[in-house]
Amino acid sequence: MQTVVFFDGMCNLCNGAVKFIIKRDVKNTFKFASLQSDFAKNELAHFDVDFTAPSSFILLYQGKIYRKSTAALMVAKKLNGLWPLCYFFIIVPRFIRDWVYSLIAKNRYRWFGKLESCWVPNESLRHKFLS
Repeated sequence: MQTVVFFDGMCNLCNGAVKFIIKRDVKNTFKFASLQSDFAKNELAHFDVDFTAPSSFILLYQGKIYRKSTAALMVAKKLNGLWPLCYFFIIVPRFIRDWVYSLIAKNRYRWFGKLESCWVPNESLRHKFLS
């Protein structure tokens, strides 16, 4: 069972987050797919995912999906270095964590920009992407 990070492929912040994860994923835990891909639509079809809403980050882990701050913290937990310490913030009530996450997600295009088309990884990273 794959661990997949679904991200908004047109969002500069999201693409930056994917590059950040790849650099710190020394155990090669994560695969990636843009939310705009057919793979995402097929894999997430039986979950309650609204593809018309501005989602930015979904984690598929052990057959379950995690969203927003919980997804981000679960990813951080699996990264190299001190990043797993961020998982400590899981003790903050989810409604507070998700409020902060949603504030950033709602403004991500305005603050970080938006691409005209999905980012395409270079040849050395292509094996990490599912399409």
